[in-house]
Amino acid sequence: MGKAVRLDKFLADAGAGTRSEVKKLIQKGQAEVNGLAVKRPEQKVDPENDEVKLQGKVIGPAPEFVYYLLHKPAGCVSATEDLKEKTVMEYVPSDRKGLFPVGRLDKDTEGLLLITDDGALAHELLSPGKHVKKTYFARVSGIVTKDDVKAMAEGVDIGEEKPALPAGLEILSAEAESSMSEIRLTICEGKFHQVKRMMEAVGKKVVYLKRISMGPLQLPDDLKKGECRPLTEEELESLKNLKNLSKTTEKQ
Repeated sequence: MGKAVRLDKFLADAGAGTRSEVKKLIQKGQAEVNGLAVKRPEQKVDPENDEVKLQGKVIGPAPEFVYYLLHKPAGCVSATEDLKEKTVMEYVPSDRKGLFPVGRLDKDTEGLLLITDDGALAHELLSPGKHVKKTYFARVSGIVTKDDVKAMAEGVDIGEEKPALPAGLEILSAEAESSMSEIRLTICEGKFHQVKRMMEAVGKKVVYLKRISMGPLQLPDDLKKGECRPLTEEELESLKNLKNLSKTTEKQ
């Protein structure tokens, strides 16, 4: 027999919702244990042997790790907690312990942010030696030129001991009248304010920044700002491939 846990904790840990959300559903009689309706959130269940259903759907035991994709809006910080600022964790539909954002986006930066409790995967995505690609869309004050594209490809000086690693710059538009440009920039590092500093190195100023991809993950078109959802099976598979590729490389 497995270790008995509270029904509401079991459901929340299994990703069925936050603790308060599943409590309400249980109290409404929408949970079953071994075919019997249960209305008490504190009811104990055996995760290994009891069949638990919520709204008619069988809920399995909690996975080892969980993964959420957040379309981060501007105005919140990439931290698990902050005494003054709203954090990205407030958008995550789970109160499972141990969740954290993988890397940081500035408070005013929008876009793709992975939330998980898988520390090994986070290391794969963030470790400087892994050179995982991250692509950003940016609106820039100033006319971005082919010379800038060349400079990025060679690696620009951002005021550190070594120049930034070569990056791929794509000019989407450049309006002479407004002196504004739209670009895509792909980098393989994660230095503080890196995109902003790289553009400043070629005399431009980033006025809007959005991360559209990180490693194999892409920001979905249908995920609105402030929305957060679990990764799909395909997205999870792509991350597992990233981990497996890293292990293979280390053995060689």
